[in-house]
Amino acid sequence: MNEKVRFLQGNEACVEGALYAGLRFFAGYPITPSTELAEGLARRLPPIAGRFIQMEDEIGSLCAVLGASLTGLKAMTATSGPGFSLMQEAIGYGVMAEIPCVIVNVQRGGPSTGQPTHVSQGDVQQARWGTHGDHAIVAFTASNVKDVFRMTVEAFNVSESFRTPVILLLDEVVGHMRERLRIPEEGELPVVERLLTQVPQTVDFHPYLPREDGRLPMAHFGGHHRHNVTGLAHNIWGFPADDPASVDRLMHHLVGKIDNRAMEFAHWVDHQADDAEILLISYGASARSALDVVRRFRERGDRVGLLELQTLWPFPAALVRERCAQARRVAVVEMNMGQICREVQRVAQDPDRVYLVNQVDGRLVGPDTINQALRMIQGRGF
Repeated sequence: MNEKVRFLQGNEACVEGALYAGLRFFAGYPITPSTELAEGLARRLPPIAGRFIQMEDEIGSLCAVLGASLTGLKAMTATSGPGFSLMQEAIGYGVMAEIPCVIVNVQRGGPSTGQPTHVSQGDVQQARWGTHGDHAIVAFTASNVKDVFRMTVEAFNVSESFRTPVILLLDEVVGHMRERLRIPEEGELPVVERLLTQVPQTVDFHPYLPREDGRLPMAHFGGHHRHNVTGLAHNIWGFPADDPASVDRLMHHLVGKIDNRAMEFAHWVDHQADDAEILLISYGASARSALDVVRRFRERGDRVGLLELQTLWPFPAALVRERCAQARRVAVVEMNMGQICREVQRVAQDPDRVYLVNQVDGRLVGPDTINQALRMIQGRGF
């Protein structure tokens, strides 16, 4: 038996992807439905000289992750909706101080404690706008175990490349379903290592002076270079600065390094979307049901396709606009009150042709629900 082929939950595949990417520090607080990540890493990290810490709460968890990252370790935490809410202040700190880390949110029903064991996709807009102030963020998702592994590696790669927190926005169904996963050999998937400064220790180091490619070399705490880290607006040395020129440069850098690369970060899968008259747009577990609907319609000869988004933020506006323009009608399938549907309507040339197909009762939106909605939209079913 090939030991690289496993039958894993989505949460377990996330563990494997994080280790493949070089994770060496995890701090977290167990919370349904993400607990398998903490359990798995508690076992897997110590034998490879990694560190696992169960923290007292979620904001403490992310603060520990940020500190570990500053010392040179690839670091991650995992949570669900209520814990994600508690992390927002620390996410903002990570954005401002430009500290690479990965935050996994396995979504469940809300608001508040909501439905701890039931599925939802209600944290999409919180992932984008949860922390205060103007900022940009990267958030990936996946609909199957194989892609959970791949997008976890990509989350670390983007985080390390652009010194930014990256959110992996899964959901309860994807986190707990099991599928076959072949774990890639070392080197099969690209893994980005941290860009370290080459400035000699006798020369001043500017920790916040970006290169033309948007990357910022780092110096680890405890190394040769001393530097300041703050959540305040700062200059290229990291010291607080409130003069308008410094603040303006900083804000444009923080937003531009992400939003100006929206298509570079964009990951998606076209499921017979090129010639679709009816286009479904979906993500996460909802995309699995949408894909089943596409297959049924195609068997009848109806031109229905699916654009499965794997990058939610920065929103791939150019891609979505292009695909919408090719279809007569667009249906956005998700398990919330229309959080991505509003984004699609915002960027589509004709927002009146964009419809929401949703379910918010804690159950997976199924093909029958989608089919019933398409009957109303299209005037016929299968």
